[in-house]
Amino acid sequence: MKLVKIQILRCIILSVVCRLAIASPEPIAGNWHADLQVPTGKLTLIFTISQDAEGHLIATMESPDQAPGQQIPISEITVDDDHLQIMVKVLGASIEADWDNEHEHWVGTFSQGMELPITIKRGLPADLPTIEGLDGSWHGVINRNGVNLRLILHISTDERGTRAKVDSPDTMNMNISVSDLTKDGDQVGYTMPVISGVFQGTLTDPNTMTGTWTVPGQETLTITYTRTDDSSKPIERLRPQVPTEPYGYRSEDVTYENPLTDGIVLAGTLTLPEGKGPFPAAILISGSGPQDRNETVFGHQPFLVLADHLTKQGIAVLRYDDRGTHESTGDYIASNSADFATDANAAHRYLLTRTEIDHDAIGFVGHSEGGLIAPLAITDHDLGANTEHPIAFLVMLAGPGTSSQQILRSQNRLIALSQGVSEEEIVKAVEFNAQIIQASITANSTEEAQESIRQLFTDEVLEEMDLSDMQAQTVMTQFSTPWMRYFLTYDPAEYLPRIDIPILALNGELDLQVPAQENLDGLRTLLADHPDATITELKGLNHMFQHAKTGALGEYNDIEETFAPEAMTIIATWIQERFGQKE
Repeated sequence: MKLVKIQILRCIILSVVCRLAIASPEPIAGNWHADLQVPTGKLTLIFTISQDAEGHLIATMESPDQAPGQQIPISEITVDDDHLQIMVKVLGASIEADWDNEHEHWVGTFSQGMELPITIKRGLPADLPTIEGLDGSWHGVINRNGVNLRLILHISTDERGTRAKVDSPDTMNMNISVSDLTKDGDQVGYTMPVISGVFQGTLTDPNTMTGTWTVPGQETLTITYTRTDDSSKPIERLRPQVPTEPYGYRSEDVTYENPLTDGIVLAGTLTLPEGKGPFPAAILISGSGPQDRNETVFGHQPFLVLADHLTKQGIAVLRYDDRGTHESTGDYIASNSADFATDANAAHRYLLTRTEIDHDAIGFVGHSEGGLIAPLAITDHDLGANTEHPIAFLVMLAGPGTSSQQILRSQNRLIALSQGVSEEEIVKAVEFNAQIIQASITANSTEEAQESIRQLFTDEVLEEMDLSDMQAQTVMTQFSTPWMRYFLTYDPAEYLPRIDIPILALNGELDLQVPAQENLDGLRTLLADHPDATITELKGLNHMFQHAKTGALGEYNDIEETFAPEAMTIIATWIQERFGQKE
């Protein structure tokens, strides 16, 4: 299925008391709604604003398509001179909008990793038709080019009608919009607008329906859906490696400034082994995308698990929220890898103030993009590298050993194959992606990059590649961001040969995002003359260093293990052998 992966809203129940600066329009209290057009379809948002006894506003936000009845926290809402600002800190999302007096609604931008247009209108959205007898979660599998892909159709009914959405866990696309859900006797149908997909089926019994799945330009497939009992009850995933108190070591929440920025304050957690010290220390640097200090994804917290293991082995660990994420300040969207390198060096500078830390035994442990950020931080003094007490070691966990463009080519191909995309479609996509990359890296600004990429998406291209306008807009946005334009120019050959401190590089054999063989071969070439470089492929592990079957992205959530114990042992032993406390 041609679905574009982006991070979309996650729902958390909470309500927050918010203050209003200037009440415009009058009255602002009441219900408001917006239809947010995202790459997986239309997403409805409902804003409920009321006043408490003291006149303060209480505001909540609901995403009925994703979690009916659950409220998403609004951490701040202000209106100033007909300008509306909404902050949703737990999601890293914000809304900036201006009042359109003629049409009596708010028009602006929703930002969460990318910017999307939004119009907020007074009142609740129109009710949907009520369809009886289909509520529940319906599980099915389609087979595309020999690859099984799971589809989960969620149907629920409340006082506002019947809603449906689809999860595609094997392509990591969740909450895909469904429209035109119908039931006529035992005949059931629905449409997935984002890919013009159509299901037409028959209820063979109350909990089974069999039919066809059709997408323009693709072979018609057969799918059988089977209903489970409760669509509202999420699947509980076990994460047995998550540590619980008492930890057996000290854990301290800390904050520190990045002196190379205009007041960015980073928040993190420092874990210290029991004992006197001073201890060697590892600074954990997360992969791409706005990450919290634990690098949380699908309920897994790999940095929490790794920090727990290393600290129990006598190594202090500092992990921190990316700038603009969770408790750290700053603007993530406007930043690139070089900016993140200054954050890593700020973490190093902070540890140099701690007497429990051996100042000559502080190193970086970078995962994925973190393995790109760390070499930047080590080699570029303009990014805040410390010369008096330089970084002592570097651990690259699926860090790049080839150029970013080569990684993207290999990554896209391997992931597409794992999701049943045909060779013909892959070749076509690779050729077009090369044009997009060239337009991105040759532009002098974000706006110029967007315009150059926009010109590539002609009507003929959209039709040939079966892309919607929204999908094209997503690609334009992603490939014109400061982060992507910097990332596409990165080549480790400019940095790694200049590093002479001990280096440990690990890659999972089944890694599809930073493919192990070509990546490690690249590192071996770049570090051929290095005095202390250990480069190892770990059998059976994926990009997240989990034991996996195929390495496909959809396995990340299904696997209970967060971090392979043997990988953590290798890291801890390697650091201790070089920088452990001397008896």
